[in-house]
Amino acid sequence: MSSSQHLTSRNNAEKDEMAQPTIDQTTFDELKETAGAEFVGELVDTFLGEAPAMLDELRRSLDAGDADRFRRAAHSLKSNSHTFGAMTLGAMARELELGGIASVRNAGAAPLDALTTEYSRVAAALTSLKNA
Repeated sequence: MSSSQHLTSRNNAEKDEMAQPTIDQTTFDELKETAGAEFVGELVDTFLGEAPAMLDELRRSLDAGDADRFRRAAHSLKSNSHTFGAMTLGAMARELELGGIASVRNAGAAPLDALTTEYSRVAAALTSLKNA
């Protein structure tokens, strides 16, 4: 595959991810039914407070070359994202967890920028759902 074909394929994949709902409503509703709306509100607040630190940890561990810290931060972000139905964010974090530091360095850190952008979408959607 040529580099232009690879770039086109990657751009199409990114568009597909952006077309997905930010939060899977069924997953979020099941969480509220199981845990209760008030507790889910607390969980959302905790996630919104902790996720930026996880994103920072990914960047710090990338800069430090600490693959284990990088993998742990990606794993935590993946797991927490899936809890709320943030499937695209979770999938992106899973790719980082499995691909590790080398894959991010090879991509010029663009995956971390994309992850941060997706987190912004998730934070806005969760805030809206929590306040609904």
